[in-house]
Amino acid sequence: MSSALAFRNVGAVALGSAAAGLGYASLIERNAFVLRELTIPVLDPGSSPLRVLHISDLHMRPGQRRKQAWLRELAGLEPDLVVNTGDNLAHPRAVPAVVQSLGDLLSVPGVFVFGSNDYFGPRPKNPMNYLTNPGHRVHGQPLPWQDLRAAFTERGWLDMTHTRREFEVAGLLVAAAGVDDPHIARDRYDAIAGPSSPAANLRLGLTHSPEPRVLDRFAADGYQLVMAGHTHGGQLCLPFYGALVTNSGLDRSRAKGPSRWGAEMQLHVSAGIGTSPYAPVRFCCRPEATLLTLIAAPTGGRDSEHDLGRSQPTYSVG
Repeated sequence: MSSALAFRNVGAVALGSAAAGLGYASLIERNAFVLRELTIPVLDPGSSPLRVLHISDLHMRPGQRRKQAWLRELAGLEPDLVVNTGDNLAHPRAVPAVVQSLGDLLSVPGVFVFGSNDYFGPRPKNPMNYLTNPGHRVHGQPLPWQDLRAAFTERGWLDMTHTRREFEVAGLLVAAAGVDDPHIARDRYDAIAGPSSPAANLRLGLTHSPEPRVLDRFAADGYQLVMAGHTHGGQLCLPFYGALVTNSGLDRSRAKGPSRWGAEMQLHVSAGIGTSPYAPVRFCCRPEATLLTLIAAPTGGRDSEHDLGRSQPTYSVG
């Protein structure tokens, strides 16, 4: 075989592999929804367990029937609390689809903050910007976030945007606070600054994008757990390497799942459920929701590193 023919054969194989990988990422994995379960020792000593369902980054469009059906089944988990960390919308007429998909979850106590794709629709972007110019921002048409907020709050969910609240869930006192999306510089942490309530069983912070400047403020104010989304877990990951980028100031090792931030605070980043319609692919990073069982920390938040985020078996819903 001539060297030219061998080169062409290698090129054909490479192109075929790339096409197969793209087909898998766009047609299979981005629709391979999964529920992950974690146990995290974070509550004050003596607290009973609290089951928290974390959802994020739905990026909903009206015609996404498979995603909508999967979301409706999550209510069967019967969580004590739902945490929604934003980017629910990807279309100006998606609010009814989001509300109907969440269904009975809206009857469960819930808290939420919004992300940039609740305020602005997606637009085509150069994918290389994620690697070479991550600070580049392109906003699309305004989205009806006010309608979504009204639908959530009418059902009893609490908007945590630049707000501090205390409420009781499953017999536990939760002190929660949240900021608007740091990814588009809407965060105003000074509006919620100050020590979190020492009387609470759980001191919970919410942000869409897990920017370090915001996480540092939550940690300094004594929050035990901060929940975020935005990263999509990297969305395109490599085996044995993980996320290529996080589209934020967060390091790649924290692109999804639990980690410690500082000496005492714990962070959970959701890999999210959807994708932008202009980048409808996932690779080695399945779309997910997470059911966290929060239990008492042996020393009131100063548990050992190996206790953080003990993972339970992963299984699919729907």
